[in-house]
Amino acid sequence: MQDKVCLVTGANSGIGKETALALAQRGATVVMVARSRTRGEAALAEVRQACGHDRVALLLADLSVQAEVRQLAAAFRRQYARLDVLVNNAGALFMSRELSADGIEKTFALNHLGYFLLTTLLLDMLRASAPARIINVSSDAHFQGQLDFDDLQLENGYAGFRAYSLSKLANVLFTRELARRLAGSGVTANAMHPGFVGSNFAKNNGLLARLAMTLLRPFARTPEQGAETVVYLATSPEVADVSGAYFADKKAKEPAAAARDPEAAQRLWAVSEALAGSAAAG
Repeated sequence: MQDKVCLVTGANSGIGKETALALAQRGATVVMVARSRTRGEAALAEVRQACGHDRVALLLADLSVQAEVRQLAAAFRRQYARLDVLVNNAGALFMSRELSADGIEKTFALNHLGYFLLTTLLLDMLRASAPARIINVSSDAHFQGQLDFDDLQLENGYAGFRAYSLSKLANVLFTRELARRLAGSGVTANAMHPGFVGSNFAKNNGLLARLAMTLLRPFARTPEQGAETVVYLATSPEVADVSGAYFADKKAKEPAAAARDPEAAQRLWAVSEALAGSAAAG
């Protein structure tokens, strides 16, 4: 990974931090994205110390806020001439319905539109750096996801896991449509399931959700284990020409039937573009 530049979102903890560390240990220049300066700087120091070089940097952004995603993309462009690997990982589950600064249901805004907008804003850099790779962290929760285009933001009956599984389904549909648009460009796009990982995932929620996570933690994978498939997709020559696939445990697996609907994928792209105001790829 020497001379490669990698951008990893949600990198202050969990899968994102372990992915950033693994890529840095392989010699890559890694740009970590975090929302909190305090937690981001602590993670940055930890990764730099562990990888033994200082080609690791931090950029700050709340990826549920479109203006901050745009500022992040602009800051990255100012500082770097290429982008070889983009890891879209930042995400959360919100037990109660909240709106983003842009007035969009926050789970959808962060977990899907954040991926969509950042990727499309940086797509020309990825194309220019080809061969390049995009990895979208999804989840097997997408198997429970239902995409109702008349109620994408769950105004008619919100539940935290329902919103989360919908956003993870959107990740897989986005990945497949992105791969279709990028065919022949030398840029691949794949989605993956990290498994159930013990992390700070439930920190945004109430006591009950945090208690549930605490009770389940002994059965969870470590963040390092959760990051293994991300790192595999970012670095392995075995998947250099694989695009539009869904991976778990470093193996391609068939996603849900709802995630294999090309018409839904194209419609989601159009809706996402309207909500995010981003230029389409390809």
